Amino acid sequence: MAYRQKLRQIFSINEPPKHIASAFALGVFIGMSPLLGIHTVLGIAAASLLRLNRLVTLVGVYVTNPWTIVPIYTFGTWLGAKLLHVKHILPKVDWAHLTFAALLGDFRPLLMPFLVGNTALGLVSAIASYFIILKSVKKEHA
Repeated sequence: MAYRQKLRQIFSINEPPKHIASAFALGVFIGMSPLLGIHTVLGIAAASLLRLNRLVTLVGVYVTNPWTIVPIYTFGTWLGAKLLHVKHILPKVDWAHLTFAALLGDFRPLLMPFLVGNTALGLVSAIASYFIILKSVKKEHA
């Protein structure tokens, strides 16, 4: 089933609109978080812990997917660099002596901008998505 269909399905869930919007917003925050690789597990665990709809949370988590992850994380890292006043965001890579360890070292200055920026982007996106989904669900249930 396509993502759009899943998104439309959440409007028909028989739960209070605030619960649906909260579950989706939680998923968006987790999906955009810098905790790459554990979004699905973290989404299910957080939704279960907070007694929110796991399906709706996962739909929010999957806002970040193979097609959107590069632009989201790139923008989040740029945002983090701006927030942290990092002047030179692109590292100089020694292509002649490239090893995995050297590559990790070259990109180490981007770690804090990545963490800060994507956390901030996830928070702002979660807040915005909460209100968008809340309004949409209320309109659909009216």
